Amino acid sequence: MSDEAKSIVPVERIYRCILFLRRHKVILDKDLAALYGVSTSNLNKAVTRNIGRFPADFMFQLNRVEFDNLKFHFGTSSWGGTRKLPRAFTEQGVAMLSSVLRSRRAIEVNIAIMRTFVKLREILATNTVLRHKIEAMERKYDEQFKNVFNILSQMLMAETKSKSKIGFLTEIGERPRYKR
Repeated sequence: MSDEAKSIVPVERIYRCILFLRRHKVILDKDLAALYGVSTSNLNKAVTRNIGRFPADFMFQLNRVEFDNLKFHFGTSSWGGTRKLPRAFTEQGVAMLSSVLRSRRAIEVNIAIMRTFVKLREILATNTVLRHKIEAMERKYDEQFKNVFNILSQMLMAETKSKSKIGFLTEIGERPRYKR
């Protein structure tokens, strides 16, 4: 059985929790609490007791605008009567949580989340490589297609210049007569 199959939390569930805020991939405190099986307030209490372990690049608190945008993005608020703005944890912040939350479930969930972040990084790297290959092909074939389009354009220009009007002249200098 693979490590992923043994994971306590499905990878798809973790993927759905990862958001992109302030140019970071983050997971909100409420989502982490649900994954760890603890209340959001208990998770935040543990973080507050160990706040020195969570510098700004590990964790930050959303501002009101970010929070309102998230609520708008997800439709009606599932957060209910949230009194405090949520905290967002980067990958390093999630890793640090393992030293703050010491239950067996917290360790297993942390491992699953770390594997998901790694997999996400691999997917992004693969897409970057693929994008570069496609761009190189476009550059290579753009020049060839430019030449083809130039030749086609020249052929069309030559064809329109050589066409004469349809009709016939009855005598020299008369206007052409067209069949009706």
